[in-house]
Amino acid sequence: MTKAMLGAALLAVLLFVPPGQARVSSLVVESRKPLADGYELLEGHFTGTLDPANPHNAIITDITLAPRDAGGRLKYTATFAIAKPLDLGKASGVLVYDVPNRGHGAAAILPGGHIDVVSGWQADVVPGNGLQTIEVPFAPVTGMAAVRFLDMPAGTTTLPVKGGPLGGIGGRNFEPVTAEGAKLYRSTSDDTPAVLVPAGDWALADCEAAAFPGKPDLTKLCVKGGFDPRYAYTLAFRAGNPRLLGIGFAATRDLVAFLRYGDADEAGHANPVKGAARWAIGRGSSQSGNYLRSLIRLGFNSAEDGRTVFDGLNPIIAQRQLPMNLRFGTPGGLAYLYEAGSDGPDWWGEYDDTTRGTGKSSLLDRCNAAHNCPKIVENFGAAEFWNLRASAALVGPDAKADIALPANVRRYYNPSVTHGGGPGGFNRLTPPVNGCVLAANPDPSSDTGRATFAALVDWVTKDTAPPPSKYPTLAAGDLVAPNAAAMGFPKIPGTLSPDHQLNPLMLYDFGPGFHTLDVSGTIDLVPPKVVRTLPSLVPRVDADGNELAGVRSPLLEAPLGTYVGWNATASGYRAGHFCGNSGGYIPFAATRAERIAKNDPRPSIEERYSSHEAYVAKVKAAADALVAGRYMLPEDAARVVRQAADSDVRR
Repeated sequence: MTKAMLGAALLAVLLFVPPGQARVSSLVVESRKPLADGYELLEGHFTGTLDPANPHNAIITDITLAPRDAGGRLKYTATFAIAKPLDLGKASGVLVYDVPNRGHGAAAILPGGHIDVVSGWQADVVPGNGLQTIEVPFAPVTGMAAVRFLDMPAGTTTLPVKGGPLGGIGGRNFEPVTAEGAKLYRSTSDDTPAVLVPAGDWALADCEAAAFPGKPDLTKLCVKGGFDPRYAYTLAFRAGNPRLLGIGFAATRDLVAFLRYGDADEAGHANPVKGAARWAIGRGSSQSGNYLRSLIRLGFNSAEDGRTVFDGLNPIIAQRQLPMNLRFGTPGGLAYLYEAGSDGPDWWGEYDDTTRGTGKSSLLDRCNAAHNCPKIVENFGAAEFWNLRASAALVGPDAKADIALPANVRRYYNPSVTHGGGPGGFNRLTPPVNGCVLAANPDPSSDTGRATFAALVDWVTKDTAPPPSKYPTLAAGDLVAPNAAAMGFPKIPGTLSPDHQLNPLMLYDFGPGFHTLDVSGTIDLVPPKVVRTLPSLVPRVDADGNELAGVRSPLLEAPLGTYVGWNATASGYRAGHFCGNSGGYIPFAATRAERIAKNDPRPSIEERYSSHEAYVAKVKAAADALVAGRYMLPEDAARVVRQAADSDVRR
């Protein structure tokens, strides 16, 4: 045997991992429940161990600092649920991993015989009934953390120092370890610089039982004279024992790889779907979609033994990386001020980020190097431009040119929708959004999502090309500055304008420990320094104020009003500015007389549609065109036409 042959044989031995030697050391099914249509639900826990020296794990922040077992590995334990056909011979061969959102997620019966899997990955989610959770090791270190307070009742003297995101959806508390070095800032708006509150005017203490400065308590914040609801307060403090949140990526990787390739775990428990998962597709919406984007960016599509985890990914309404692989990370955040996640790369194709000075990069850098990039179908809509900074994902943070999509990526944009899309239907009036100024936006996106996910399955399993991408581009003149004049938004008396409704893209300085390209490491400047606001673009609109480019729903093609991806907060600290991830709706006048009385420039329902039958015909034509293009399933088109026929439009 030649040296080359001997070397090749040795390499094959090193790379080969026997099926029983999965990195899932134990997967225990604790309950089995029958479901409809010949399915069953399996629920339980799985335990995994990680080798800190394995290059596929090295990117996990603080992995070299956490305590190890006798074998030098780190242990984690997570919940899981699997919905599968009772007879695996009837399974389609497709395993769909549906990423839970903040612990919420249930395995469900999927059409076509697919296996559905969910599991815990977010280690700051507090365990509770029905939640998917994970327990991971701590690192015995300290670092800076921050908590933001706003919209508290006037006169409040004491607030809990809760961890989790800066003003977003919280998780387990951070652990304050000292009052030394803590600082409190306040600001009158997110557009104005934060001002340091004098040290004598606040304390880490409880002022409910005793007057200021109160009883010392590192878990509570007290302000002299009480909190003023006109301000947002940001507390920076030193915390300890951060959970290794990045292990959540490895846990998903390990579970999916085991279900695809394993015969039994190291404890001898059989793989419950052995041989039935030929392909794996990851799907996640909002936070869960950001999770998938980061999973790919950080290289977790390669298992510890190098085998491919996902053949396809479907990130939905997600345009950022997830700020999780950080010491004191905030994976439950909502893209508010000071939160990491929009720091790049947020783009699939290669782009030279000269604005931030980080060079050429892509979300696919590591899977390209490993030659295991999945096929990707991305779905998002208008609210992601306005609230989640989607502009950078399409044109970069300089907003000068379109970033080309790689061959393995398709992008489908739903114009004029709220975050996640509306419920559909053909009602002219809708209720207001809680806490927002405008009414709820009913324009749906789920029909497009179902059709394009089916196309992704065919792309993965049959190599059938999906329908062409449809989204706004600079080259086509679809993207403009985020103001009414540039967009061509009509002047509608008595309602909001899109001006000042954009959640801006900030260039932050998080300090030297922050790895910008991977949104990983440590945040040493708390709160971070705001260097400047970066340019962002949004889609242009027609004379009604409805967006033009993308996969337009039948409701948008036969509109009953103006559907927008933005809204404004009705009251409180952010009054008049963007209202979370909510879009809005401004209905047309019912009649010409009503329109003239309101001085509304948009034609009324009466002027647009000559009869109920004419309206239904327009909806049907739009639905038929979408089916022909494979952007809507025939059964969804039939349902939409029935809804239009049952509506009272021009009755």
